[in-house]
Amino acid sequence: MPFKRYVEIGRVALVNYDKDYGKLVVIVDVLDQNRALVDAHDMVRSQMKRLSLTDIKIDINRVPRKKSLIEAMEKADVKNKWENSSWGKKLIVQKRRAALNDFDRFKVMFAKIKKGGLVR
Repeated sequence: MPFKRYVEIGRVALVNYDKDYGKLVVIVDVLDQNRALVDAHDMVRSQMKRLSLTDIKIDINRVPRKKSLIEAMEKADVKNKWENSSWGKKLIVQKRRAALNDFDRFKVMFAKIKKGGLVR
């Protein structure tokens, strides 16, 4: 299977470092071989180095206005595609499990023990 995740304008990426960790962004321009200019509806356009590229790509021009970028993201249904991907589902589960308190973790452990007993 050939490699498909290229750093290109319109590629949706996941920020994996800094204050915007975990946000979905769109590459709007490639600055050099190490940095890309990224933008999203809830952040200021900025340059980033540490990105994880996704399979999702939207059709936009180079350095679009914020309004046209948001329209393109809604038209391509980026958020829904991300939430339905296996990678997105895994991150949602990780966030949900990290938010559990001690009693919730106990209930999960108890449910696993009960389920294991039923299987045997």
